[in-house]
Amino acid sequence: MKEVNDDNIGHYDVIDFPKVRIPTLDFLTLGDNNHYVKGLIEFDVTEGRNKIRDHEKNTQKKISFAAWLLKCIGQAASEFKDVHSMMMGKNKIVKFEDVDISIPVEKSIEGVKTPIPLVVRRTNKKTVIQINDEIRKAQSEEVDEATVLGNHNMKEDVKKYVSLPRFIRKYIIKRKFRDPVLIKQMMGTIIVSSVGMFGKLRGWPIPTTIHPLAFGVGSITKKPAVINDKIEIREFLALSVLFNHDIVDGAPATRFISRLGELIQSGFGLLNLESFIFF
Repeated sequence: MKEVNDDNIGHYDVIDFPKVRIPTLDFLTLGDNNHYVKGLIEFDVTEGRNKIRDHEKNTQKKISFAAWLLKCIGQAASEFKDVHSMMMGKNKIVKFEDVDISIPVEKSIEGVKTPIPLVVRRTNKKTVIQINDEIRKAQSEEVDEATVLGNHNMKEDVKKYVSLPRFIRKYIIKRKFRDPVLIKQMMGTIIVSSVGMFGKLRGWPIPTTIHPLAFGVGSITKKPAVINDKIEIREFLALSVLFNHDIVDGAPATRFISRLGELIQSGFGLLNLESFIFF
């Protein structure tokens, strides 16, 4: 870091751009040609939040709201595979069985807070507890300037990549990331941008992505709602969603959102939190 003092400007610092951000910026250019349809929705998360609180009270173990949300998204996406499918060339579509979801985990690298991607594999086949433990482990994991959390075998490749000139990196990603299987391996098929989890944010954040399905998580607010013909104060989650319209039409996208709403509003996955993973 370089400190500078200037009588006309005042004090300011000059720091190195964090290399860990380079792959993210490069990958985002791949999504320029995708046609996204955006939706701004709210889900009643009262039941789920109450079950999480009850579990914490009874077991003294904290459950991440993000882990539960990922479980619900993973289940809905496994039932409607079109929403996280990808194009292969111009004439084929790849539909994936497993749902791999990327979320940012905020880490401090040389004193600078930086979001590092964590890809949670097979969220549709894991319990909320397993997803929660994976996120907690990633939050405590030691990182350097070029890493993908939970993927240590990729660290050397990432280090080599970020050391290349930009025009070479651009050439590499345009050639290699035509393969949807490689994209899934590197960053999953869904991204959940947890902006609201890093601070209270009212409204609907709109993420920038190359994933076929993306969510922007806002904050949870209390609002009145009609439940069984009675007005109650409920907790609502603001959630934005982006679909790749090149692959998904409005009808299947709507059915997916409807199913996701059912899962979230019923507190899906929170009854038997200690269940084992399904193979």
